Amino acid sequence: MPQHASAIKRVRQNAARRLRNREHRSRMRTMVKKIMQTDDASTAQSLYPETQAYLDRLATKGIIHRNKSARYKVQILRHMDKINQSF
Repeated sequence: MPQHASAIKRVRQNAARRLRNREHRSRMRTMVKKIMQTDDASTAQSLYPETQAYLDRLATKGIIHRNKSARYKVQILRHMDKINQSF
């Protein structure tokens, strides 16, 4: 257990940040999964702008690495291309 007041505060802040970051990552994964699991092009098209903006926001805030954000966006776009080709 930390003894100094600043260390105690750090533990408290880290716990709050961990919960907040977990919520953000969970929402991000859910958004990506929704697009990746759909076979409907119009649904994917409507979900993509919000997902892309959210990924960029998380990368800007430092919750995820910017390359991870880019990787997710490319995977989503490839999936959307595959859906569009099947029609």
